[in-house]
Amino acid sequence: MKPSLSIRLAMAAAAAAVLSTSAPARAADTTYPSKPITVIVPFGAGGVADALPRIVGQKLNEMWGVPVVIENRPGASGNLGMAQVARAPADGYTLGLAPAGNLTVNPLLYTNLTFDTARDFAPVTLVATSPNILVVNPAVPARDFKEFVAYAKSKPGKLNYASPGAGTGAHLAGELLNQSADVSLMHIPYNGMAPAVTDVVAGNVDMMFAGVSTVLPFIRSGKLRALAVAGPRRLPQLPDVPTVAESGYPGFDVTSWYGIVAPAKTPKDILSKLQQDINTVLKQDAVRKKFEDLGVEPADTTTEAFATMIRDESRKWADIVKTAGIKPIQ
Repeated sequence: MKPSLSIRLAMAAAAAAVLSTSAPARAADTTYPSKPITVIVPFGAGGVADALPRIVGQKLNEMWGVPVVIENRPGASGNLGMAQVARAPADGYTLGLAPAGNLTVNPLLYTNLTFDTARDFAPVTLVATSPNILVVNPAVPARDFKEFVAYAKSKPGKLNYASPGAGTGAHLAGELLNQSADVSLMHIPYNGMAPAVTDVVAGNVDMMFAGVSTVLPFIRSGKLRALAVAGPRRLPQLPDVPTVAESGYPGFDVTSWYGIVAPAKTPKDILSKLQQDINTVLKQDAVRKKFEDLGVEPADTTTEAFATMIRDESRKWADIVKTAGIKPIQ
């Protein structure tokens, strides 16, 4: 028996009501982002690596209307946090703040990584760069980079340099200097940047490479002498300090950088939106001022350019690690 006309009309109205209420829900599910995004920082709270995603995340929250949550997951030189990003669903709702070393150097030094940086991450965009500065204790009789190289050559194996640990950017910068200038500086690793800087200031170690925000107060107070910027151009905070390239060693570049990555296989349209929106935020004056206060420069690059940068830097440091004979870390 067919249902009556009134029953059929009621059924049609009910179906229409269901469709009208469910359609917006499906549309919301396909609009990215529609829920909180987590950015995993592979280091503890505090410091540049922690501050950058908080600054950018706040502005993205204002743009998107969804929270951007910063989750600190320190351990194993950043490898624990990066492993968590690699294992996350590839839906754009878990991202990682990746310092340069975690993508380019750690894969060369750690034999027990549970992820492959080339296979398990999708580059999103570069966020900030910060060239290192070569600083010496004032007792070192060198007023500029050329004088320092000449002094180091006159004392092979006698001068030393500090770093916050084996395999860190400061360590590899010293090895690059050894290879580029044909000098023989001895590496003194510390457990962190603070004790390394303290011993250079105290004169227990001759020199080191460090980020501008770390050593600028000591440079201004005269406790450290800045000899050269290990980056492509001079720093606005130290306009009178030339680059290593200006000092006769073209191509010498030890720039720390920070980027955003997503799990591999994250949809390309999501990667594109993230790249575009993050770069929009990085152009804001308020963001640029906060970055300047941290001693970093906001970046402006495409996803493809960032991927190329990771590959090029990985090859560069692989050669330096091999030549220096740096042993893998178990």
